[in-house]
Amino acid sequence: MTSVSSTSAPVAETTGPAPRTVSLLAFATMFVIGTDTFLVAPLLPTLSHTFDVSGDVSGWMVSAYALGYALFALIAGPLSDGRDRRRVLLGGLVGFIVTTALCGFAQGFWTMILFRFLAGVSAAFVSPQIWASIPVLVRPELIVRTMGFATAGLSIAQFAGIPLGSWLAAVSWHLPFWTIGGVSLLLWLLLARYFPSVPGRPGAAGAGPRHILRTYATILGSGRLRWYLLGYLVFQTGNFEAISFYGSWFTKDFGLSVGSVGTAMMAVGAGNVVGSLFGSRFVARLGLYRSLLLAVLVMGALYCVVPLSPNLATALVLLALVMMVAGFVFPVFMSILQQQTETARGTVSSLANAAMYVGTTIGGAVGGVLLAKGHGFWGVAGFTVAAYLVFLGVYTAAGAFRRKEAAAV
Repeated sequence: MTSVSSTSAPVAETTGPAPRTVSLLAFATMFVIGTDTFLVAPLLPTLSHTFDVSGDVSGWMVSAYALGYALFALIAGPLSDGRDRRRVLLGGLVGFIVTTALCGFAQGFWTMILFRFLAGVSAAFVSPQIWASIPVLVRPELIVRTMGFATAGLSIAQFAGIPLGSWLAAVSWHLPFWTIGGVSLLLWLLLARYFPSVPGRPGAAGAGPRHILRTYATILGSGRLRWYLLGYLVFQTGNFEAISFYGSWFTKDFGLSVGSVGTAMMAVGAGNVVGSLFGSRFVARLGLYRSLLLAVLVMGALYCVVPLSPNLATALVLLALVMMVAGFVFPVFMSILQQQTETARGTVSSLANAAMYVGTTIGGAVGGVLLAKGHGFWGVAGFTVAAYLVFLGVYTAAGAFRRKEAAAV
C-alpha cells in the first residue's frame, strides 16, 4: 500500500488568500452543495401529493439530482484539470443557482425531475474544484485541516438539509428551493471576490474522451482500488436508501407533519455531529480498517432493531445512534481510498463521489417502493442491512480486514 503524501500540487505564494479564508469558503461551498442534495427528502410526501404521483416513484425526485451529479462528475473532474479552477467553479455555481431556483417553479413531476437532474449536473462542476484547489492554496501543513473544514460542511449539510427543507416547506414547498438559490447567489459573490485563480495542469486543457477513458482505465485496473470503490458504492446505496426515507417513515407511521419532520431530523442529525467531532479518537485507537468493520457491524445491528421501535422517541434515539456511527465513516472511507494512490487522488475523489451519488440514485428509487409496499420500516431497513453485508463481503474478499491492513492507521 502506498503512503500518502501531503501535497499534490505547488503551493500558492503568500500573496494568496489567508488559510482561514480558504477554509471558510470551502466549508460554505460544500455546505450549500450538500444541503441541496438532501433538500427534497422531507418534501416527498408534499410533492407526491402536489404532483399527484405515487410514493413508489416519488423517490426519483431525490435520485434525479444524484444521477446528474454521478454521470457528470466523471467528466467534470478530468475536464477541469487543464482549466482555471476559479472559472469552472463560478460557472458551475451559476448553473446551480439557476436550476435550483427553477425547481421552485416546477409545474409537474417531470419538470421537477429535469430541474433536479440539471442541478446535480451543475454541482458536479463545483465540488471537485474545492478539493483540487485546497492543496494549491494553503501550505502543506494546513492541507488536512482545511480539507477538514470542507468535510465538515458536507457532514453538517447531511443532517441540516432535511430539517431545513421541512421547516421552509411548512410555509410553502417552493420556498426551500428559492432559499438555497438565494444563498448560493450570495456564495457566488463571495467566491468571485475572494477565491483566487487556480491554473489547471499544463497540457490537460485539450484532453479528449480517449484521455479521460485512459485515465480511469489506469486507475481501475490497478490493485484493490476498483474493489474498494465497488464496495463503497454498495455501502452508500444502502446508507442513503435509508436516510432518504427517514422523514417519509415518520410521516407514514407516526403521523408527523412536514414541519415536525424537520425537528425530528435535527434530533437524529445531532448524532452525526457527535460522531464527526469525536469519532477520530476511536479511529486513532483502532486503525482505519478495524474502525470501518466495527462501524458497519454496529450500524447493521441498529437497523435490525429500528423497525421494532414502539414509538417516535425510540426511533429517534436509535437513528441518532446510527448517524453518530456514520459520522466518522465517511473520512475513514476517503482515507482508505486515498491511500491506494499517490498520483491520481483527484480522479479517485471523482470516482468516490460518483459512486456515492449512484448509490443515492439507486437507493432513492428502491426505498420509495419498499416503504410504500412494505410494513413499516422493515423493507427499507432490510435492504440497508443486506447492502452492508454485501459491502463487507467485497472488502473482505479484497483483503481489507487482514491482520496487516486491520492495524493500519
